[in-house]
Amino acid sequence: MNKRDSLLALAALPAAIRWRASMAQQPGKVWRVGFLSPSAASLTPHYRNAFLKGMRELGYVEGKNLAIEWRFADGKLERLPGMAAELVRLKVDVIVAGGTPAISAAQKATSAIPIVLTPAGDPVGSGFVKSLARPGGNLTGLTLLTRDLTGKQLELLKETLPKLSQVAVIWKPDDSGSALQWREARTAATALGIQRLSLEVRIPDELDNAIERATRARVDGLIVLRNPLFYVLRKRMVTLAEKGRLPAMYPIGDFVEVGGLMSYSGNNDAQYRRAATFVDKILKGAKPGDLPLEAPTKFELVINLKTAKQIGLTIPPNVLARADKVIK
Repeated sequence: MNKRDSLLALAALPAAIRWRASMAQQPGKVWRVGFLSPSAASLTPHYRNAFLKGMRELGYVEGKNLAIEWRFADGKLERLPGMAAELVRLKVDVIVAGGTPAISAAQKATSAIPIVLTPAGDPVGSGFVKSLARPGGNLTGLTLLTRDLTGKQLELLKETLPKLSQVAVIWKPDDSGSALQWREARTAATALGIQRLSLEVRIPDELDNAIERATRARVDGLIVLRNPLFYVLRKRMVTLAEKGRLPAMYPIGDFVEVGGLMSYSGNNDAQYRRAATFVDKILKGAKPGDLPLEAPTKFELVINLKTAKQIGLTIPPNVLARADKVIK
């Protein structure tokens, strides 16, 4: 077979087979992926493992044909811009960024290297992408639709606490994603006839005073909006809420695992595993701006009955029956 016939035969193969054939012509090729997180590596090993599992399922093995530059800010968000710039200097093929601060830092650091969001609360409202269907630019990935979820979380808290008339909301005003959720919380509270108490937390030292303020105000419940800082502080936050006997709705199940009362959200492990699919498509030549962002198809209600007992709360049977996971 001559060279022309070989090229024609290769072109006739399905896309996936053509890619494998091209990879066979690049022996020793190692793809470099940057992983940028505002959290601490010790707090998120399951997310890291979920991403690696997704990559392995697609044929990428760390130490063989995959090198990952892990960067964790340990809750110190001011470190993220420098870390993002470092990944750009290393010329990684793709950057995987989780959470609004990391996404913002990565986007400011590069308009050329593809960025996979995993996950983003409201990437459109935060100005990261033009639309979910056609994000444009160098970003794509996954969204938790956090802004839409806030109203549902408040509804579930109301069902759990039928006499709920005032709720305290912990949010981070200097974070665009958190600010969007706060506006949604206000709208949802008004629709449900619930008064809200705004508890702004910008730095860790403000957390104790915020929850103490909620306790003094004798609010009926607490809702914590999604933010990387709160994830780092989750154990402390849960302990303070329990001490104040505050029934609380948290943004993701990880809070409930360490003693929080309840959460309602998409499954983060599944999101990080799914992020590998976007990385794979980009490494195969897809343009990130042409890849529609994906939202979770399933949301999970997690309830901690042990915590409910400790704060003297009985979970209504209709709410308990809807739980996807119950911790006893």
